[in-house]
Amino acid sequence: MDVSIIIINYNTCYLTSECIESVIKYTGNILYEIIVVDNASTDCSKDILSKDNRITYIYNKKNLGFGKANNVGIKLAKGRNVLFLNSDTIIINNSIKILSDYLDKNKGVGVVGGNLYSKGMVPIHSFSRIEPSIFFELNDFLCRIPGKLFFRKNYEHNFTLHPLSVTHITGADLMVKKMLLEKVGPFDERFFMYYEETELCKRIRNAGYKIMSIPEARIIHLEGGSYSQEQRISRYRQTRESLFLYHKITHGTLYTNLIRMLELLIIQSRIFYYSINKNISMR
Repeated sequence: MDVSIIIINYNTCYLTSECIESVIKYTGNILYEIIVVDNASTDCSKDILSKDNRITYIYNKKNLGFGKANNVGIKLAKGRNVLFLNSDTIIINNSIKILSDYLDKNKGVGVVGGNLYSKGMVPIHSFSRIEPSIFFELNDFLCRIPGKLFFRKNYEHNFTLHPLSVTHITGADLMVKKMLLEKVGPFDERFFMYYEETELCKRIRNAGYKIMSIPEARIIHLEGGSYSQEQRISRYRQTRESLFLYHKITHGTLYTNLIRMLELLIIQSRIFYYSINKNISMR
């Protein structure tokens, strides 16, 4: 088996089905398996996906989150390489073979991912060039301008015609060598969602392997297009808590507290800035 494709499903029956169809349509000249891990979906997922004999379907009795559910799939994976593929992605070329071939041919590379696009084929966030840190927070506060000035247009999408070394690949299309998951361990199950792929990539980099963006592999990512305001707020909170957990695991409690203090200062400065502008506009 060349590649085990693990897809986490949570009430995304039709998106997951579309993702599976795209994999089957565009993936050729490679031996692969599709493992769908269902996080206790209450929609039509169980009725429809459990009857698809082209996949291995696992139904969890509760929502385990992203990393822990993927770890369930890893235990069943037979592939030499493992692709963690979001249910809201659509394969648009033979990207799975492209990624797998690159991993096989480059012993010093541990993780690869392709270029992600919106439904309208607009280039979108595919990887990060900056590791979460104090600079990461300041860069975010400054609308990511420092990072964009330094890395130019290849800040989070690979516009070059060649592989690019990055800090981590987004979890939407993360392919890892199976032997590395056995060496450094799978996803850290303390994360429920977000930053678990960042932490995994850091462990793999610390083990001496590169993380590479492969632009030839192209995938559509439909993330976030239909989020309500309430869902966006909840997602933001979960993202921040996962980021703090990342810092605690990788840098310790003191560093995490410094990051929390920095975030409070940033929030207060933004509130102050907007209040001044509001007062000026009212005069």
